[in-house]
Amino acid sequence: MNGRAFFVADGDEFVPTPLARGPWGETISGNYVGGLIGHVIERDNDDPELQPARLTVDLCRPAALAPVRVQTVVTRKGRRLTLVEAAMFQGPAMVARASALLLRTGQQPPAEIWSTPITMPPPPPLPDPVPEGLTMLVWTYGKDGDTPHLGLGAWAHSGPKHVWVHDLVPLVDGVALSPFTRSAMAGDVASSLTHFGPDGLHFINADYTLTLSRLPDGPYLGLAALTHSSHAGVATGTAVLFDQAGPIGSATATALANPGFAPPRAQIST
Repeated sequence: MNGRAFFVADGDEFVPTPLARGPWGETISGNYVGGLIGHVIERDNDDPELQPARLTVDLCRPAALAPVRVQTVVTRKGRRLTLVEAAMFQGPAMVARASALLLRTGQQPPAEIWSTPITMPPPPPLPDPVPEGLTMLVWTYGKDGDTPHLGLGAWAHSGPKHVWVHDLVPLVDGVALSPFTRSAMAGDVASSLTHFGPDGLHFINADYTLTLSRLPDGPYLGLAALTHSSHAGVATGTAVLFDQAGPIGSATATALANPGFAPPRAQIST
């Protein structure tokens, strides 16, 4: 490890570093909130044949850049599935909660089942050298087709949108990023991806749900915007999740219009 991470473990708490700051102000970014909850759920699972298949994160209130603790409880443990409830606290206040479904892997049925075909642009190679100080690489696609852009300006159009993400630092200092933790962080990207319009991002997400048929293989995670629906300031969007081998699941985010304020990082030009 290189000593750079989003959180440092301190007893039963996790202390956010400045890297954990989100785009909406002096708060922890929602993807790191969900990622940390996913990390603790996975850490506490003692059965390697149980695969995290669904994670729903409710972002109840802004989480300040202050220590957090995550509590989990198993609400159902069967032979083939386990249900886990989790909550993140700052002091007595709950800032986020989540539920997770873990399923036992087994034999795959032989028949192919039809699914809507979705094509992702190929992930670009890592820059050489990787710019110093970056915590992740984000390539967006949109108004210029399959041409990748660093920054979110490519989404400023009324058309298809895609993104590839490559994490560069661990979530928790001293702990290698697992495939599920990376997926839990990437699930939050569905909100900005599906709710970004020609004039920028005007919705802030209240939750997201990640579903996985398998864990990702390799360091790249991609999302393709599939749907957006909004009315009277309430929006929902769905994206398909990819690794380099193909689709592995989906992510859905519910959001509220946030008039009069747009996150600075959502206005990065190409």
